[in-house]
This record gives sequence, structure tokens and C-alpha cells, in this order.
Amino acid sequence: MPFLNISKETVIGTAALGVAAFATGLLVGKCCLFMQVTGPCSNAIKGHPLLQYVLDHSLREHPVLKKLRLLTADHPQCRMMVPCEQAQLMANLARLIKAKKAIEIGVYTGYNTLNMALVLPDDGKVVACDINENFAGVEYKIDLRIKPATQTLDELLTDGEAGTYDFAFIDADKENYNEYYEKCLRLVRKGGIIAIDNVLWYGKVLKPRKDDPETQSIHHFNEKIFRDARVNISMIPMGDGVTFAFKL
Repeated sequence: MPFLNISKETVIGTAALGVAAFATGLLVGKCCLFMQVTGPCSNAIKGHPLLQYVLDHSLREHPVLKKLRLLTADHPQCRMMVPCEQAQLMANLARLIKAKKAIEIGVYTGYNTLNMALVLPDDGKVVACDINENFAGVEYKIDLRIKPATQTLDELLTDGEAGTYDFAFIDADKENYNEYYEKCLRLVRKGGIIAIDNVLWYGKVLKPRKDDPETQSIHHFNEKIFRDARVNISMIPMGDGVTFAFKL
């Protein structure tokens, strides 16, 4: 299917915030949201006045991010995008720990990547890992690497960057979650945070089917991290479920 090119100018950040331009390709289509709070922004789900109230009284979305979110909403796979309120929470956590270096595994159209770059200092960076160049195109503080994420993470470790990252976000192919987690755990410093998305996987984790390797993988990962003494954790039923692991 053909991609429609979105110009960098449509998502350029303000100079005061030191934001880089963002460009991406988007397919034309409509978004079908899951029954949970998922998708480009939870306020896309009608009939949830209390949720709308929460968003109206808590979401502080940069105009660049809003424009990108609205563009992403027309993508047929828009539910892949991190909910805006979840992205804001992760950005606030990054601010809290004074993050300068972050890793994102799974970029999609780059909403969360750009959101993270907005809160990092001018000398900060986000290493963004994806395998599809059509889903991402970012500049300035964002180091985009189009290759398998495990390869990028191994390169960072080989380059001596273990223990130097403040924040990592895992939101890619589910069957490799454990491998991503183990490598990120080595790259993130003590006191750093690893956020793992889709840990509820549309509710399928309640009854994982044997013929569903993705759900099986997430379920086994959830069991593992629950027992992992190397981190403190919080699983939050936001979006499709997100677990925050705080490295000890």
C-alpha cells in the first residue's frame, strides 16, 4: 500500500524547546480501538466522560505532539501508538530522574520518541530502535537505528555504554521481550527505569492459548519480572498495560 509523506514542517518543534523536526509516512485508514484505553489518545474513545475529564484536567500535550497524534489516528494500525497520557507519565518519570539518555525499542510513528526527546536536555539523546523506516523519521536528539533492536542493543553494550542509560521503553515484537529486557537491564543505570508496554495484551494474558506465542511470551515475561529481585516494579492498567521496572 502506498505511503503518504508528511512533511517535516508539519511537526516541527519550537525553538524554545529545542525540538527537532519529525517526519513520517502514514497510511490512510481508520483506527479501530480495543475495548481498553488504547490508541493514539484515550479521548478517541467516546462514551467515557470520566476518562475525558481526567484527560481534560491532566494532559499537557505539546502542539507538535498533538498534531502528530491526530495524523497517526488515521493510520489503520493506530492502536500501536502509546496513549498520550501514558507517554506523558513516562516523560514525567524521565524528568523526575533527570534522564539524559534513553532507549526506545519500537518507534512506530515516533510520538513517544519525540515526547521523550522534548524532556531531555539539549545534550541528551534517545536511541530509537525499529526495523521499518516508513514508521519513523526523527532528528536532532534522536538517534534512529533501522535494524533489529537486539543488534542495536548489542552494539551499545560493545561500545561500553552499559549502565549509562537512564530510561528504556520496550514496545516491539512480544516474543523478544525477555531478550530486550535483559539487555536494557544491563544498559540502564541503577535508579534508572525500564517501561514495558502491552503487558496485558488485550486481556489475553488471563488465558494464554498454547497456539498464541505472543501471549505466551508476555505471560511468561510478566511472571518472570514479578519475581526479579534486580528491580522494583509497578504494573499499571493504563492503555494495554504498562510495567515500570526500577533498577536496584
